Amino acid sequence: MENFTEYFTVKQIDNSRLVRPAHPAQLKDFWRRLAVGAAMATCLLSYAWQHFECIQIRYQIEQLDSERAQATELNQQLHLEVATLRSPMRVDAIARNQLGLTVPVPGQVAPVDDTNDGVVAQARTIAQSSRP
Repeated sequence: MENFTEYFTVKQIDNSRLVRPAHPAQLKDFWRRLAVGAAMATCLLSYAWQHFECIQIRYQIEQLDSERAQATELNQQLHLEVATLRSPMRVDAIARNQLGLTVPVPGQVAPVDDTNDGVVAQARTIAQSSRP
């Protein structure tokens, strides 16, 4: 009897370059799912963008309300200061103490005749070095 030895060799087959053709129904389904996913993503991103803008606008409104409240408070303070500066008692005190003015004595002030050929007086400003 003869001795036959059989050898089995294993061939390595590289199937990585093989591409299975897709069925038209699968390809159509893929594109439909991709379109639906893209539409859903677009809707979600649109909603998120609008929500973010709404939050930003709310912050701006809150900031503007705060600024308006500060402006209103400043306006009230300025009105109070104007009223204080226009006070007749204050003006009289400044006229007597700082400017040295006195109450006119009888005969010191002469009434002006009211004539029709009136002359318009020109106003001139006097620069004050400091404001009381």
